[in-house]
Amino acid sequence: MAMVLNRLTALDAVRMLQRRELSAVQLMRACFARIEQREDSVHAWVSMNRDAALAHAQTLDNGAITGPLHGLPFGVKDIFDTADLPTSYGSPIYKDHRPAADADAVARCRAAGALVAGKTVTTEFATFKPPLTRNPHNTAYTPGGSSSGSAAAVADFMVPFALGTQTAASIVRPAAYCGVVGFKPSFGTVARTGVKSLAPSLDTVGCFTRTVEDAGLVASVLMDQPALRRLDYEGPPRVGVYRTPQWRHTLPETREAMAYATEALARAGAVVQELDLPPQYCALVQLQSDIMAYEATQSLAAERQQDAGQISPGLLALLEGGDTIDAQTHQANLQRAAEMYPRVSGWFERFDVLLTPSAPGEAPFADLGTGDPLFGRVWTLFGLPCIHLPFATGPHGLPVGLQAVGSKGDDHRLLCIAKWLHDRLRQA
Repeated sequence: MAMVLNRLTALDAVRMLQRRELSAVQLMRACFARIEQREDSVHAWVSMNRDAALAHAQTLDNGAITGPLHGLPFGVKDIFDTADLPTSYGSPIYKDHRPAADADAVARCRAAGALVAGKTVTTEFATFKPPLTRNPHNTAYTPGGSSSGSAAAVADFMVPFALGTQTAASIVRPAAYCGVVGFKPSFGTVARTGVKSLAPSLDTVGCFTRTVEDAGLVASVLMDQPALRRLDYEGPPRVGVYRTPQWRHTLPETREAMAYATEALARAGAVVQELDLPPQYCALVQLQSDIMAYEATQSLAAERQQDAGQISPGLLALLEGGDTIDAQTHQANLQRAAEMYPRVSGWFERFDVLLTPSAPGEAPFADLGTGDPLFGRVWTLFGLPCIHLPFATGPHGLPVGLQAVGSKGDDHRLLCIAKWLHDRLRQA
C-alpha cells in the first residue's frame, strides 16, 4: 500500500487528504519509504528530518484542513532558505549554514498545508557543476541542472512536487531529462525572497510536478492566484511551432517529437503553423549568457573574494567571463533585450502558445555534465512563462518532450492550453 501512495499525483493525493480518506502520516511514510529504497542510486536529497516531518504530518492529521496543499510532502531545492534544515546553496562554502527564516516560496507552501520532506540537490549556486544526482530512469545519465534533485525526486515518485529555480534552463531542462512537468512562471510573479540570487534580471521560482494540473495547483499557491487550480479550456488553440535558430543542435529524438506533436495537435483540431526564424534572434542566446555572467559576478562577489578556493573551476571561469563585461555594456545588453522583446510579444497576437524544444534531446551521460541550456535561455531572457510537457521517449529509453511558451503575465492561459496539449499528445 505504501509504495502505491507515493505515486499519487498531487491533485489526487490532496483530494484524498482533504476528504480524510488518506492521512498525511500515511503519505509521508510512503514517500520516505520510496526515498529509502532509491536514494542510494538517485542521490536526490541533501538533507531531511524524517522525525520532524512525520510529527508535523501528525499535527495536520489531528487538526483542521489547512489549505490547498494540505498534507502534501514536497522537496525544496537547496538554494531556498529553510529555517529548520541547512541550506548550502550547493557549495562547501555554506556547509551547515542555517538560515533564520524560510524563503517566501517555502513559507507559502507550508502555510497552504504542504510538508517539507527535505532539501533537494542543486548544482553549485545553481550553475553548472555536475552533482551526484542521477537520472532515475537510468542512473548512468544526468537528471539535468541546476534543479537536479527536485526533478529527480518528482520523477522517481519520492514526492508529488518540488520547488526549483530557472536562470537559464534550470527547470525546463531537468524536467525534460527526467520526464516530468516543469513550470517556470512569468518573471517576477513569484517572490524570490530567501532564494540565493545568481542573476536578478533572470532568476525565476517554479515547480516540478507529474501533471499540468498539479503544476497549476502548486503555482496557485506560489503566485497567490487561486484561479490556477482550474484549467478549463475548450480550444482549439493556435499553436506556433518555433524550431528556433538553434534547431541544428537538436538530436533526432527531439525532431521526431516535434514532427509527431505537429501532426497530432493538428489532427486534434489545433491551428498549427510554423514561425519564421528572424536572423537577428541568433544573438539572443549569447545576450542571455552575457547578462547572466555579469550579474553572477556581482551576486557572488563576496564568496569569490573570501572563498575562491572553494569555488569550482567552471564557476570561476563563468565569473571571469563576467569580469570582461562592464556596467555600461551590461545596461546596453538589457536595453537591447528590451528592444527585441516586442517582436516576440507580437507573436502572441497570432498564436495562443508557442511549441519549441526543451532540450537538444535525451539526457546525456552523467559524466558529460548537466546538458546544454540552449533552448531555455531566450525565454528566460524575456521572462516568458514556460512549461515542459513530457510525452515521448528517445533511442535509449529516456524521456523526451517539448516546452510550451506563453505570453508574459498570461500564465493561467498557458497552463490551460498546456493541459489541452498534453492530454492530446499523450493520447495520440
